[in-house]
Amino acid sequence: MENKASDLTAMLTKDWQSGAAKNITFIVTKDCQLACKYCYLVGKNEKERMSFETAKKAIDYILSNRTLFHQPAVIWDFIGGEPFLEINLIEKICDYITAELYRLNHPWFTNHMFSFSTNGINYDSPKVQNYINKYYHHLSIGITIDGTKRKHDLNRIWKGEEERGSYVDVVKNIPLWLKQFPGASTKVTISTADIPYIYESVIHLFSLGIHEVNINVVFENVWYPSDDIRFEEQLMKLADTIIDDNLYIDNACSFFKEDIGKPLDPVEDNHNWCGAGKMLSIDAAGNFYPCTRFAAYSLREKKPIIIGNVRDGIDQNKLRPFLTLDRTTQSPQKCIDCEIASGCAWCQGENYDAAETDTIYQRSTAICKMHKARVRANNYYWNKLFRKLELEGKREEFELNRPKHQSPIC
Repeated sequence: MENKASDLTAMLTKDWQSGAAKNITFIVTKDCQLACKYCYLVGKNEKERMSFETAKKAIDYILSNRTLFHQPAVIWDFIGGEPFLEINLIEKICDYITAELYRLNHPWFTNHMFSFSTNGINYDSPKVQNYINKYYHHLSIGITIDGTKRKHDLNRIWKGEEERGSYVDVVKNIPLWLKQFPGASTKVTISTADIPYIYESVIHLFSLGIHEVNINVVFENVWYPSDDIRFEEQLMKLADTIIDDNLYIDNACSFFKEDIGKPLDPVEDNHNWCGAGKMLSIDAAGNFYPCTRFAAYSLREKKPIIIGNVRDGIDQNKLRPFLTLDRTTQSPQKCIDCEIASGCAWCQGENYDAAETDTIYQRSTAICKMHKARVRANNYYWNKLFRKLELEGKREEFELNRPKHQSPIC
């Protein structure tokens, strides 16, 4: 279902070269130890694994085309499946990238990041830890943990073992991860089945020492008529606890953003939410995609959209439609006119997969009622927080010392 990997990558690296870095993704494997029920990767398998030769050809093409890849910084992203299943390959790729950047006197040599979204199961293995020690100063790693054991194990189950959740296998590695990456945040996904556990899960993650919890609902059309009401109730309860227990001082939850739920300027805000087309993904066959969500293993109904390969390069004609995407070209009129449109997200791959035809210009609106519920709870949160701060005479102090992760800017 949801594009957790690419969303988490964006979240992890948002404070590093924000908006200036090229995101290049290697799909190193389509295998994973888990079979998460909400996973958008419908075609995971054990056979399709990237070879070093394919990765090398992609790197050589990218580094030899500075006009095309002109950004001042780069994020080399590794995903799967579970990327750390291919840690030997990844280390070899990173060694080659680093050596070539140095040999070419490329500006990316001092301005690059290696980024990972992992299920955390292999995080403490000697090979992964050796890799982390080797490339620590160029690393961004996020571990996905969904909250309490009850919520996590509801969806994040071992492959072939529906009754076996993965919480205990992941949570044991959280202290090591946070010791190595103290400011790390996680990503939580909400589907209809685990709405009742939102409140307890966010509070639990705070208690583990994860101070920034990025959380959102899946984009697919899976929602039942009463889900928005249950969703709002959980968020209101969460808002009360975060504010009453002063958890807002050191923690943040992405459900509560000061600038969501407002009208959008038709000119200033007419941009695409998604970065498809500005990113580049490469699979084991050496095919190029505008985003991982357009690869075959990510699609339920549609054919993959391939924009080139490591032999022939990028076909600009196939890429061009993605570069013309903005809010107006793909949104129905109700979304353009919506008075609470800010913060309402979409996934370009899901738009394509859910569209009536083979178009990328039809926005899916399956989360409309969930966004409205979030906005109602968000308004409640900020009204209550600012009343509390005003009564305590701490509003000015809060604004001056607001942590970066609590910034009103999305």
